[in-house]
Amino acid sequence: MSNQHFSGRCLCGAIQFKVAAKPLREVNCHCDDCRRATGSPYGALAFVPEEALTVNGETPGSYSHSSDRGSEMEKLFCTKCGSQLFTRNNARVGMMGVRIGVIDDASWFKPTVNVYRSRALPSTPIDGEINSFEKMSG
Repeated sequence: MSNQHFSGRCLCGAIQFKVAAKPLREVNCHCDDCRRATGSPYGALAFVPEEALTVNGETPGSYSHSSDRGSEMEKLFCTKCGSQLFTRNNARVGMMGVRIGVIDDASWFKPTVNVYRSRALPSTPIDGEINSFEKMSG
């Protein structure tokens, strides 16, 4: 599947989505919030224009919190199965982060940056070919 258009769903299938745009940025985030929200060593995200995202089925639940930089972060998830699907940041208006794990075929995913490298778990392998930032990149 091409990353020009991709689709996905939550674990139970109550929420499905399609994206009609190529990701603007593909990122691995090692911040504490991504680790806690995903239950994984880091969060893997494809950032797309929000208007390119179409969501079908149930309305996602929402949880908001402040980031360490003071931005308002919103996590969108399935209220039936708990799958985290999307994230948005009020400092990046019009962008939506799509969690890679919920994409039907994410074989195209190739992160171009690691953010919060300083928070990466010691056991997490880091590809030296990918740009890394100790905190959030500008």
